[in-house]
Amino acid sequence: MTMLLAWLLRDFAEPLLDHIPWIHAIGLKPSKEWYGTQAVLRVSFGSFAFFTLFALVLIGVKDQREQRDGWHHGGWMLKLCLWGLLILLAFLAPNGLIGAYGQVARFGSGLFLLVQVVILLDFSHSWNAAWVEKDEQKWYLALLGVSLFCFLLALTMAGLLLHWFLPAGEDCQLNLFFITFSLLLVAGFTAASLHPAVNGSLLPSSILAVYSMYLCYSALASEPRAYACNGLAKHLNAVSAGTLASGMLLTLLSVVYSAVRAGSSSGTFLSPPGSPRGSSREPMLPTTAEGKHGRADPIDEVSESDDDDAPMMRRGKSTGGRPKPVRYVYSFFHVIFALASMYSAMLLTGWGSAGIEGKDIIDVGWPSVWVKIVSQWVTAALYIWTMVAPIIFPDRDFS
Repeated sequence: MTMLLAWLLRDFAEPLLDHIPWIHAIGLKPSKEWYGTQAVLRVSFGSFAFFTLFALVLIGVKDQREQRDGWHHGGWMLKLCLWGLLILLAFLAPNGLIGAYGQVARFGSGLFLLVQVVILLDFSHSWNAAWVEKDEQKWYLALLGVSLFCFLLALTMAGLLLHWFLPAGEDCQLNLFFITFSLLLVAGFTAASLHPAVNGSLLPSSILAVYSMYLCYSALASEPRAYACNGLAKHLNAVSAGTLASGMLLTLLSVVYSAVRAGSSSGTFLSPPGSPRGSSREPMLPTTAEGKHGRADPIDEVSESDDDDAPMMRRGKSTGGRPKPVRYVYSFFHVIFALASMYSAMLLTGWGSAGIEGKDIIDVGWPSVWVKIVSQWVTAALYIWTMVAPIIFPDRDFS
């Protein structure tokens, strides 16, 4: 809702006001803060305030029977009203505050991208471990098949990038560097994963290869439309309304999916020692009645078959008995959405680029290009680190 509202105010608010004659006749046309990039930042700021407020209110929720658990899962109409109120108040905030928020949003958006990378790395390693644990030949062959397919896809993407972003007759050394360096990164971390001293695998490397080439494509596609080396520019400049809406929808879905995936995967970042990362069956935070391994101590356990009050406890009507730990950290969930609010604003304003004022421009400009390229480099560095860290620190448990 935040992203759609920001997009509509940015691209359609001013033209709509111009088609309402009585607005001009009585002098009620609002100032530029109510449309354009300023409106994007203000809507984003209101959404950021909403999720930050909930992140603070829900700090320390460990048991599903707490009253604050209901604040997280219910009260949707009240939340909607609060969200709208905070966005309205954001439009009354001084320009200096919004300008400062725009600067901070760049940093917060970078953190959101970093969280996406960590989630992807964890996903690729978990997928590989799940199939290896089956210890059957068909699953090993499946690993090999998926890995080869991903590598082939990455090479195909590289070929398309060379075709699209190195047009004949143009000096496109920067684009050539981006594509070549992307291939070198893929070759480098794939070779590292095959080294005998490293506990690596082809599947994570192949998934990261596809993601790296995707980041390279996304960076090159974000180059300014007037840039001669952007071979897709002439097609993108002629997009229809339907194509634009589809692109906006895909952007929105990717942001929402990443936020939900990261926010509800608190175990990847915050799981207690001794509990499996990302497990949906283990509590993400220890409770007061839990033992050191995240399970209730025997003295506190209640047998549901031997105690007539057990159903009442399950329903959360009793304060005694076994705790019902939350399955992820609620505050962390809202922090991720606060960062996603910042990230959506950066997509719609070209990462705060002063030259991005045109209609129908989403995630375009040199700041967007460099943010994605640097994200690619950070992704490769983090992946290599996951392989070499156990060698550098042999006494630590990286399982």
